[in-house]
Amino acid sequence: MQVIKKYKWTWILLGIALIMAVYLMWNTAFASKEKLPEIREIQSFSMENVDGRTVSLADTKGKVRLFYFYFTSCPDVCPITTFTLSQMQDLLKEDGTFGDKASFVSISFDPKVDTREKIKTFADRFHADYSGWYFLRGDMDKTKQFAKESFQILIEGENKDDFAHMNMIGLVDENNQLRKVYNAFNTEDVQPEVIAEDIRRLIKE
Repeated sequence: MQVIKKYKWTWILLGIALIMAVYLMWNTAFASKEKLPEIREIQSFSMENVDGRTVSLADTKGKVRLFYFYFTSCPDVCPITTFTLSQMQDLLKEDGTFGDKASFVSISFDPKVDTREKIKTFADRFHADYSGWYFLRGDMDKTKQFAKESFQILIEGENKDDFAHMNMIGLVDENNQLRKVYNAFNTEDVQPEVIAEDIRRLIKE
């Protein structure tokens, strides 16, 4: 009894710490199971794929998709983010998800410079698997409008010397609903394992 009385506050603090630990573990597990909100339905589009085919929103429907806007002459963030996407591609290929239930859509907003040949050279640097990764190009103004109205991603400028754009990745579900937008400047927000898990969660809904 003397020992218990002597260390009473130690035991109380340990008990509180244990309760908090259990609560945090439960809360984290519960939160991870919450569904991602439906933000808005993305607009339709029709653009040229790297293989010359025309690809529309309807052609990509039925799969969970990641959308990314870039230009091949980008000196910094676009190659880095595309590399991160390639890592996600490899993770999803491990369980057969990529191409079958999930796909990526990378859209150039510099069609004057980004020919199909130049885009393919860019994509090949990151070992893109074209069975599940679209590399599209289309009218610059329509692309900017699509990025802004569907994803709230702003793209300014008319050429590689004055482009300014938000470096974001949009997560879209099978029914064309935008579910999450990742800030690619935040390395914690765009960890390949985290986004791959978000994709798997949407597939299971």
